[in-house]
Amino acid sequence: MSVIEWLLESDPAIRWQVLRDLTRASPDEAAAERARVEREGWGARLLALQGADGLWDGGACYPASYTGGEPGQPWTATMHTLQTLQIFGLDPASEAARRAISRVAEHGRWEHAGQRYFDGEVEPCINGRTIETGACFGVDVSALVERIVGERLPDGGWNCEAENGSVRSSFHTTINVLDGLLAFERATGGSPAVRQARLGGEEYLLRRGLFRRRSTGEVADAAYLGFAFPYYWHHDVLRALDYFRRSGAGPDPRLAEAVQVVRSKRQPDGRWLLDRLHPGRVHFALEEGVGRPSRWNTLRALRVLDWWQGPAPDPAGASA
Repeated sequence: MSVIEWLLESDPAIRWQVLRDLTRASPDEAAAERARVEREGWGARLLALQGADGLWDGGACYPASYTGGEPGQPWTATMHTLQTLQIFGLDPASEAARRAISRVAEHGRWEHAGQRYFDGEVEPCINGRTIETGACFGVDVSALVERIVGERLPDGGWNCEAENGSVRSSFHTTINVLDGLLAFERATGGSPAVRQARLGGEEYLLRRGLFRRRSTGEVADAAYLGFAFPYYWHHDVLRALDYFRRSGAGPDPRLAEAVQVVRSKRQPDGRWLLDRLHPGRVHFALEEGVGRPSRWNTLRALRVLDWWQGPAPDPAGASA
């Protein structure tokens, strides 16, 4: 079994992206597979878990039942679930998506101060993800975009701790905002101010090679070199490279070392492993476990390498 065949032996959320990004399938074939996300597999399971109150697990950022003391952060609330559905590629035009988003817009309120869900709250890492989901699913988030553009720090990026006095940007917050601004530009055309802010955020990451401190050149956090899925609010090299691929930018030489990190993790059979999981309660597992072959990481790594230097060959005789 080739790596592509192994990827296609999976959920519609993966299959349609393999067809679109890694094979010569027609757009109609990929679209037909994408349409199954709302009806089958992981996408349908997540949609079925939306509560009567329009939320997942009763909360926007945290489950209604959450009181602390659990390992990690629960990932079952509305924000994380909507991000996952967006990554799955749930079609915004589908009846299921329209119904789910309208219920969140009507009933969702942030734990911070009861703000309406798509108005965002105070942390740019949360607001960046809210912008991305809103833009992808057709919600007007222009006011939130205007706010976040004005919150960019002097070094080019963003930091959720700015409200507490931080003047240095964060890898984590910056990648969340960049994902949001890119989705907004794709959905609306954006504006010169939005593009300038997004390119400035890109420069923040590029000057650091996606994982190094600019001051010393040291690895800023070893976790950035480990590929997790789902990634939620966390930055890592693979997530950031996939952002640059989606942005339409040409390969920048400052990304070369990060690309080499991706190459170095390719296994002899042509697949990538799941390096880590961000601890916390989940609705259900999307991978077989840490240290096991990861379809999500393999899909994302292969399309990053294709973008960087053309299609990466499937090793002769690679088996799965």
